[in-house]
Amino acid sequence: LSPRREQPIFSTRAHVFQIDPATKRNWIPAGKHALTVSYFYDATRNVYRIISIGGAKAIINSTVTPNMTFTKTSQKFGQWADSRANTVYGLGFASEQHLTQFAEKFQEVKEAARLAREKSQDGGELTSPALGLASHQVPPSPLVSANGPGEEKLFRSQSADAPGPTERERLKKMLSEGSVGEVQWEAEFFALQDSNNKLAGALREANAAAAQWRQQLEAQRAEAERLRQRVAELEAQAASEVTPTSEKEGLGQGQSLEQLEALVQTKDQEIQTLKSQTGGPREAPEAAEREETQQKVQDLETRNAELEHQLRAMERSLEEARAERERARAEVGRAAQLLDVRLFELSELREGLARLAEAAP
Repeated sequence: LSPRREQPIFSTRAHVFQIDPATKRNWIPAGKHALTVSYFYDATRNVYRIISIGGAKAIINSTVTPNMTFTKTSQKFGQWADSRANTVYGLGFASEQHLTQFAEKFQEVKEAARLAREKSQDGGELTSPALGLASHQVPPSPLVSANGPGEEKLFRSQSADAPGPTERERLKKMLSEGSVGEVQWEAEFFALQDSNNKLAGALREANAAAAQWRQQLEAQRAEAERLRQRVAELEAQAASEVTPTSEKEGLGQGQSLEQLEALVQTKDQEIQTLKSQTGGPREAPEAAEREETQQKVQDLETRNAELEHQLRAMERSLEEARAERERARAEVGRAAQLLDVRLFELSELREGLARLAEAAP
């Protein structure tokens, strides 16, 4: 750029891309952040150029010709082909309004370039196409910021009325005092400001997420501790009450059942013996002995019935004890599974916090 003969007539911010020369399909970004893209007018050669500087080199240096076409490929993205540079440039804007403003300015500059070419071919003299264009669309004056809250900054030349020759010369001089260094500093400033805003927003989001994760972690820890205590209580209860008692009852009831069965068999044998004695031939049986024998038989039958009832009651008690033990085991298993789930969630929560801490600047 030559600050003595070129002057900016429009500037905006956009993410710059170039087509991949190998595939001619994929876009290659010029950087991670948005850059300043400006229209410049060369009053000496009557040439318009689109220039974007990143770091110490020009990312875009495209001379606008009447044959160029700026195409909107989406609501926030546009592109044009530069046959001289043998490439295709793409710009990604922050909003559709910024894309529309850049496209309209492209048409204006393209038309101005066409008029300049026609007049130069006709031998006419074009004194200042840039000022004529600026007075119609973007009036010339010192560059001012035309951005609103939260929008990308647009820089345009503005003036209220068409200036006279002396004022025009003064404005030319003011506008020509800009240099590549100023554009570079401006691009770096906006890049740093954009990066700072993004980092501040990311830091706020990370702090909020970290606080939320801490609260969830504390809640998970409390829940895990409560589950541990509950499992410990259930295990202690199952170990001290259910299992020993059930085993002792099972052993005791098993022994009792065997004793009762033996006693029942013994009583049955006595009953059979008494029946055989009362039913067989006896010499001179006495009435008192017969009644006594019959009474013993009835007593033995009653006792046998009672023993059978006790046996059935013990069997039911044993079944209930076994069912209670199975229920206790099932409850302990469910509590252990729930504890495993909570511990897994706690582990995932810790890993998420670790990744968040590593990602936070």
